[in-house]
Amino acid sequence: MADANVRIPAEARDRLAEIAAAEHLSLRAYLARLAETLLTPAERAERAEQARRELQAWNGYDPDAEHIRQLDAELDRRLAEAENR
Repeated sequence: MADANVRIPAEARDRLAEIAAAEHLSLRAYLARLAETLLTPAERAERAEQARRELQAWNGYDPDAEHIRQLDAELDRRLAEAENR
């Protein structure tokens, strides 16, 4: 496997190195493991679509775009309310 150089702020590098060391990993090994655990936007979209299909098959729930917008707005409102406590 070829190595790559990635430029990030020194503070970020130091923080990641500290986290890696706490897990007894090199920074290189930690970043490789981290990359394996994260999903790409396409993978996240596919999983969301699969979950939507499974939910619809299970209970018939199939919200339209307006319903989703309303649910998102309600979640945003509740998060803002909790943040102001």
